[in-house]
Amino acid sequence: MARPPTAAQRRVVEGADPGTGRLRGTDAQLAALVRLGLAFRHPRPPHDHFLTPAGHRLREAGPEPASAPSAPAPAPAPAGVFAARVGGAEEAPPGASRMREVRDAWQGLMELRRMTNPDGATDRPCGWERTHLVRAAALTLEAAGHQPEHAGTPGYRVRATPQPEAVAVYGPALQPYAATLEAAGWQCGEYTEARTRTRHLLGSPRRV
Repeated sequence: MARPPTAAQRRVVEGADPGTGRLRGTDAQLAALVRLGLAFRHPRPPHDHFLTPAGHRLREAGPEPASAPSAPAPAPAPAGVFAARVGGAEEAPPGASRMREVRDAWQGLMELRRMTNPDGATDRPCGWERTHLVRAAALTLEAAGHQPEHAGTPGYRVRATPQPEAVAVYGPALQPYAATLEAAGWQCGEYTEARTRTRHLLGSPRRV
């Protein structure tokens, strides 16, 4: 489990610009937020720092409630950090609250594309997605309304592959999955595994 942000780091996140997600803080604070996956450093000068989708979720969660002084505080969890559902053994989260989380995470990802793609394009994946392929593909599918596989219920499963910049997507409805990913800037092909004869998609982020 990722180490939760400190109180000082949370204050930096909560003080981010509400429109752009631009951060202000010391070099050490900003570097720590990058390591936690809550911020990224813009590749172009002046190399400002901005919130990632996880950082936006943490900021929107608001200040952490104070613990009662008479009882020890429970072990902190990485509150506000969004986790994409890749399909499989994950627990099914509540419906309405999960829909809001997914919507907010998707909006944050579109902002991340706008801020980090050289031409500001939002119709193709950004650098963060290329280094978090499974999570990015799973978020794309869930944001479009597809359901992940869970407890025997059919749905998508997104898995890493040995190929660079490629993920495998399994499930009962490969064509709708492909259409969703392609509309979000991925390129997809359908393949059959030689050993198991299982059909799956191979998806890669489009560069142009």
